[in-house]
Amino acid sequence: MTKDLIVALEDQPGALAKMGEALGKAGVNIDGICGVTVEGKGMIHILVGDPAKARRALESGKVPVVREQDVLVLDVKDRPGELGDIARRLANAGVNIHLAYLATSTRLVLGVDDIQKAQGALRAK
Repeated sequence: MTKDLIVALEDQPGALAKMGEALGKAGVNIDGICGVTVEGKGMIHILVGDPAKARRALESGKVPVVREQDVLVLDVKDRPGELGDIARRLANAGVNIHLAYLATSTRLVLGVDDIQKAQGALRAK
């Protein structure tokens, strides 16, 4: 299963650079990223190929990993309505989406409340 790491950063200059440098120094590529600030903290979601290696690199660089979660990573078409179609199929199956961002190579990253149910809903047309 693919993992999304959630990293907490201070909302200040250089915090994101520190995270990127720690990963780069360890040879970890960022395949997808999403970040927002909430109440003075940057909450960054990163998709990486080797989450254990990324976690070690971040923690050794004093960049706190808040948690790790399983996510779906879907190859999607770059066309109007694609997100709506995917989200509707999941909604019809009773799956709640709590995270969505784009990754490299036109891939959609989704954090959902029931991965198995979501996978089944997306396989069925």
